[in-house]
Amino acid sequence: MTTAAPSLPQDEVELRRTGHLHPTQWRNPEPASRYHLVVIGAGPAGVAAARAAAAAGARVALLERAQIGGTSLNTGCVPSKALIRTARLCADLRDAARYGARVSDETAPPDFGRAMERMQRIRARLADDDSARRLVASGIDFFFGEARFAGTDCLRVDGTMLHFAKALIATGARPNIPAIPGLVETGYLTHENIFDLTTLPPRMLVIGGGPLGCEMAQAFCRLGAKVTLVQDRPLFLPREERDAAQLLSDALARDGIAIRLNNRITAVRGQGETRFVEMVSDNYHSTVEVDAILTGIGHVANVDGLDLERAEVECNRASGVRVDDFLRTSNPRIYAAGDVCMEHKYAHAAAAAARLAVSNALFRGSERLSRLVIPWCTFTDPEIAHVGLYVREANRRGIPVKTYTVPMHEIDRAVIDSEREGFAKIHVQDHTDRILGATVVARNAGDMINGLTLAMEAGLGLRRLERVIHAYPTQAEVIRAATDAYRASRLTERVRARLTRWLDKT
Repeated sequence: MTTAAPSLPQDEVELRRTGHLHPTQWRNPEPASRYHLVVIGAGPAGVAAARAAAAAGARVALLERAQIGGTSLNTGCVPSKALIRTARLCADLRDAARYGARVSDETAPPDFGRAMERMQRIRARLADDDSARRLVASGIDFFFGEARFAGTDCLRVDGTMLHFAKALIATGARPNIPAIPGLVETGYLTHENIFDLTTLPPRMLVIGGGPLGCEMAQAFCRLGAKVTLVQDRPLFLPREERDAAQLLSDALARDGIAIRLNNRITAVRGQGETRFVEMVSDNYHSTVEVDAILTGIGHVANVDGLDLERAEVECNRASGVRVDDFLRTSNPRIYAAGDVCMEHKYAHAAAAAARLAVSNALFRGSERLSRLVIPWCTFTDPEIAHVGLYVREANRRGIPVKTYTVPMHEIDRAVIDSEREGFAKIHVQDHTDRILGATVVARNAGDMINGLTLAMEAGLGLRRLERVIHAYPTQAEVIRAATDAYRASRLTERVRARLTRWLDKT
């Protein structure tokens, strides 16, 4: 069980949101005799799959036990980025003097309650896009209730039997709670209930230096909390480039976050409203007093209660539902997509995989998950965005790599904006212009990575990319600067000599 965070008042905004995502008077339809596709879970993957199949003329049933939108809309991407936007503005206001601006009262604390109200309004507004009403209008039979497989080609939702030719499991994942003595007893927050807070915890401890932990630690610190971030490894974001993670670590420290790397939490105990978190690092023991604990370490697939064994679908707790590269499960009638089965747990990756699964399941497609070019971004300040292979991955595959790196302080717009920290790295296969992967660290890296993703998907190498004209002045010119570095690397002494001879003849 998690901490009972103060419930938001069921005002008009929240009533409108829940009315879109799980209407109180909803009545499930009479089922068709047999569906071309039954989709379990109405998060990003499930909604994308159901819409794609219905648009192609399939009879589709979409099942959801809680609220449409899943983690992304309700407790993940949407509310977190809304809060991050407010936190970024607060940081900019405190830094106004550097830009020659003046704020009337720089010491005034942020209004956490109003920030959460703004988040609620945004979440309610976006809920209308995926409302039950709109999904039904697009030709989908929508069922609310608990789904359980009754066989290899049928399932029940609250007692109603649905038969299918194909099915897609898109039930997502939930937070993985670390087995720390005393954590459950004293209470904790996860992304599932942190956005229900109505008052800012004065002191917060964040467990885990992954994307969620780093984003929320920085946001709550900028909103006025005293934040301690604990990571049991030597750096944050262990999957990312080391210099990228170091830049983020420095930025978090400048924001005032107390960083505890290589620290293992051994116990939590409570006294009144205070939590005492005990940790150890290299045999050095310490205790931190906090008012709230947020844990953000990994996820566990939502497969409990589905009776997957009746459908002959294999799964395990660590990786979720087992799928092949075509997203087929051990039952060829049943596919899976999204957080329930995939390593990359991002809403956009889930939706893309779901559309791939529909193509393979209903239209004899042969699209492979491994061929998707999936970018991702950690929305800290600066942001860290990546697409494709890292150098270490290319080395493991025996692919020789050449990297072109441009620091942001060489880009005019970054200097103009006083946002000179960061860089762009583009990895290419050595002796070619084929882009293998890229990392961008900048305030708007998530937007900049999209152009490189497009180039990789379209098979455009650096030779073609260097012909792209970027608007001046923009921070995205860092991509052009990287292609300039590639062009310069081709001008070897031998090539220069040949060019000189040519010019001498003219």
